[in-house]
Amino acid sequence: MEAVAKLRNVPTSPRKMRLVANLVRGQKVTRALGLLKFEANSGAPRIEKLLLSALANWQLKNEDERIEDANLYIKEIFVDEGRMLKRLRPAPQGRGHRIRKRSNHVTLIIDSKVEPLGSKVAATQAAETKDTEASANAPKKASRRSSTKKSTETKAEATA
Repeated sequence: MEAVAKLRNVPTSPRKMRLVANLVRGQKVTRALGLLKFEANSGAPRIEKLLLSALANWQLKNEDERIEDANLYIKEIFVDEGRMLKRLRPAPQGRGHRIRKRSNHVTLIIDSKVEPLGSKVAATQAAETKDTEASANAPKKASRRSSTKKSTETKAEATA
């Protein structure tokens, strides 16, 4: 099940923000968070925060699932142009040059990746889930003590 997060009116040009968006598009969520944490571009902290918000939205929709087991990845991320503030900057000989202060809107969609049935990844995931289910359902074994320990314990109890 997918989760959506939107960031609107970010005061950065869309072109600069698309550089960061292209960096994480299609990546697993954990890898994308690692990339964004150490990215020097100014849009990286904002997209990192947006990704964490999408993760929280996914958690609200899927309360019974764990994030670690969900195999989440960034399904879609796109950057649209936002409003543009137009300002004037003084120029030589009494003229004014127009300055365009751009902004953008970022939309991020995360989803859990389901592998095709015939793939090796799907087989390993199925084996892992079998192992975890088997260990959860297996009864706990009683610890066995050697007969010498039992006899010394019974003697100690008898004397006490």
